[in-house]
Amino acid sequence: MQLERRHEPLLPFSAFVVRLARSVLAGIAIVLGALAIGVVGYHWTGHLGWLDSLYNASMILGGMGPVDDRGLGIPAAEKWFASAYALFAGMALLVVVGVMFAPLFHRFLHHFHLVEDEREQA
Repeated sequence: MQLERRHEPLLPFSAFVVRLARSVLAGIAIVLGALAIGVVGYHWTGHLGWLDSLYNASMILGGMGPVDDRGLGIPAAEKWFASAYALFAGMALLVVVGVMFAPLFHRFLHHFHLVEDEREQA
């Protein structure tokens, strides 16, 4: 994504909305990819059904934590996967927030610099 430079004019609002929509779609794609990793991982390591795998992966990715109610019968492989996936989910959240809010943050800073440049020229 090519962003306008400091001395270039502010992007028209309609083009900005398109840029923001692309960022939101990229963020959604990242979330879906991370969720798919979790679903497949829980299915393979924990021998859970697809719905239970989706449920566990969604809860970890959403920050709620694991929701297994199987008592102490959780396989070690699932525990290893859940630990790694929880760390991955935390990083994925940071990436998604960065991707989705980058256009807003850039527009704010770009507008701020344009106003600052106008004051310096006056």
